[in-house]
Amino acid sequence: MSVSRLASAPEAASTQADLLRQRYGSDQPASTAEWNTALEAILSHRSVRSYLPKPVPESVLQLIVAAAQSAPTSSSLQAWSVVAVEDPERRKKLAELASPNPQIASAPLFLLWIADLSRLRKITTQQGKTGEGLDYLESFLLATIDATLAAQNALVVLESLGLGTCYIGGIRNHPAEVGELLGLPPEALAVFGMTVGYPDPAVETEVKPRLPQSVVLHREQYQAAPSEADLATYDDTMRSFQTGQGMAVRGWTSVVASRIADAPALKGRHVLLDVVRRMGFKVK
Repeated sequence: MSVSRLASAPEAASTQADLLRQRYGSDQPASTAEWNTALEAILSHRSVRSYLPKPVPESVLQLIVAAAQSAPTSSSLQAWSVVAVEDPERRKKLAELASPNPQIASAPLFLLWIADLSRLRKITTQQGKTGEGLDYLESFLLATIDATLAAQNALVVLESLGLGTCYIGGIRNHPAEVGELLGLPPEALAVFGMTVGYPDPAVETEVKPRLPQSVVLHREQYQAAPSEADLATYDDTMRSFQTGQGMAVRGWTSVVASRIADAPALKGRHVLLDVVRRMGFKVK
């Protein structure tokens, strides 16, 4: 398999200081770690929602699956699968099931990352065992984590090759319908999707700032809730980002409060446990 960098990544500052400034919206202390291209690729991450009508080569797909399979997996159970969808009609149907979400239809490749206990269930049956351990929340959580770790490995490689990506959680709005469209067996759930393609250079996308490290980093024990000052500063940072991106200027705290305000805000996902059980997962 021979794959080289196939396209230039989005234009961005490449020094450690510049990338950390973009990630947090302000100057950050310098790290003593040696700078390298892996750090540059990871710190440069941004979601891409506009793509060129250019297919993703099969060799790239094979490479990112190898990267995904190189991620850690609990007890080597490898309880995940990925479905690669390129067919325009199937992508269009998936786009309608995810809110709708037009970028799924426009991206040349859509990856569905599957928490997959079906393969393990088949193996235990073949081995003459009940597989009761698959019936518990632990196994469902394990499969979801496995799929997530695999997907993130794939994302890092895709972006290092100059492709753009965006995670799609809306695929959980109608998980049973998605499963039917993909032909998923019982005990297999698409936990999220990922659009993949070559970024449209006409649509500029910036690095979205994250919460200050003082909010998410706890030492030895979990600390008190974040200070109002930290959150106010981050709200200001996000307002600047939203203004620059032509987005509604709402900061961050009001957005997240609305996103989790009540059951309807979850866009159908408040019944996810019942749906998951109907799809074959016991989840005791």
